[in-house]
Amino acid sequence: MSFRLGGRDGVSVEAAKWGCALEQLGFNIRTVAGEGPVDHLIPGLAPGPDLTGVDPPPVDIQALKRALHDVDLVVVENLLSLPLNPAAADAVAAQLRGRPAILRHHDLPWQRARFKDCPAPPDDPAWRHVTINEHSRRELAERGIPATTIANAFDPHPPAGDRAATRNALGITDHAKGEDWLVVQPTRAIARKNVPAGLALAEAIGATYWLLGPAEEGYGPELARLLHQATVPTRHAPIERIEDAYAASDVVVFPSLAEGFGNPPIEASLHRRPVAVGPYRSGRELAALGFRWFDAADHEAVRSFLRSPDTGLLDHNEHIARTHFSLEQLPARLSHLLHEGGWA
Repeated sequence: MSFRLGGRDGVSVEAAKWGCALEQLGFNIRTVAGEGPVDHLIPGLAPGPDLTGVDPPPVDIQALKRALHDVDLVVVENLLSLPLNPAAADAVAAQLRGRPAILRHHDLPWQRARFKDCPAPPDDPAWRHVTINEHSRRELAERGIPATTIANAFDPHPPAGDRAATRNALGITDHAKGEDWLVVQPTRAIARKNVPAGLALAEAIGATYWLLGPAEEGYGPELARLLHQATVPTRHAPIERIEDAYAASDVVVFPSLAEGFGNPPIEASLHRRPVAVGPYRSGRELAALGFRWFDAADHEAVRSFLRSPDTGLLDHNEHIARTHFSLEQLPARLSHLLHEGGWA
């Protein structure tokens, strides 16, 4: 259950991975959300104006009850974490009181400037809390809520993308015809994704800049201004297969200022692409595992790598990603969590 499911946002992507892992453990899965291709669509659960600029309708309590009828375990993805729709959070919390639930926190309110004064997520003796990084687990513990950290998981052997066809569709030549680099930023366009820093890297090395995600949270006009003023070619378009974007790229930039986790640096490492990252806190936690990522502000280091690629660096990052974040390990991690909760 979440505000929205089935899309390309990080929460939807990770929720789908948990769904597959739980099916491997023998569960039947039912999806419930305010938006997306789900089993039970309840528009009142959709995110509110902070994300969309539009107020969702009131929660249909009877539809919510029907969606939860005969369910043994509810996994709530961020809907009880961020106050993007307080009415929905209150309704869901009321329905879950006293029944088995996992509250999976991709973000916590005080980690976002506009929500810094909001209270901690609700708690109940029947619930278990899961964070996707250690920093969030510690912050919940400080507020009297014990949690377990289960990091996001990834296909250790992702499918290969089509570099030539993707670059051709973008109108970008390959290096045999000259130094025509492509910087891919696989994020949405919102303030904390730090589009200016991604553009600055592309401009500093003379590369084409490609932003994959849509503008949200009212960022559209600012994005239009940034792309109009850019001194390098830009592309702003989604892609059906993310592996094609990674294959087409020469460097992946993820300059975010704040993230719950931040999937692209791990994904890019598994696709054997150099990664330039921003100063977000959970990124530093990930990098401490040994990743050799570039600082998104160190343009010269990125340029030097592109001019003289080091396959050893790519080997190293790929190995770290497979060792710590393999999707093959997720069913066992969830099985342990279910045993701890007494739900085996």
